[in-house]
Amino acid sequence: MVNVLFVCLGNICRSPLAEGVFLKEIRNRGVEGEFNVDSCGTSKYHIGEQPDSRTVANARENGVHLDHKARQFSKADFREFDYIMVMDKANLEVIERHDQNNNYSEKFHLMRDFDPKFKGEDVPDPYFGGESGFQHVYDIVKRSVDNFLDFLIKEHKIQIKEQ
Repeated sequence: MVNVLFVCLGNICRSPLAEGVFLKEIRNRGVEGEFNVDSCGTSKYHIGEQPDSRTVANARENGVHLDHKARQFSKADFREFDYIMVMDKANLEVIERHDQNNNYSEKFHLMRDFDPKFKGEDVPDPYFGGESGFQHVYDIVKRSVDNFLDFLIKEHKIQIKEQ
């Protein structure tokens, strides 16, 4: 089983969307039994809350169902997850500070390391913007998830099941 964690600041916009898109794509490819997927935030601002209503609406418009309650990143996540996919450089720095002995750094990736258009850029936080920002983030996440999943399937030699 490949364990994947998506991380942003509050765990109500970007990371639950990435989790939802990833879950949809692994179902579409018939490989959901190969993955354990979760998301979290580096802050404690929204612990226990549902995703932002604008994120939920945008996800629904794009055929993605979100079923998540916000939680904060913990050091146990270093051991549990094989891939820690971070939405931006600021949150990556927070995760790196938690890894004081640099034992887990090979697990850390920026989400857009897998974006063919803007490799290594931040996934912008749509929280303080308008509705178009949420669609922009969805488009980024979808491209990045598709390429990340292609990488995982190849890297872990996962067989795609016929649908």
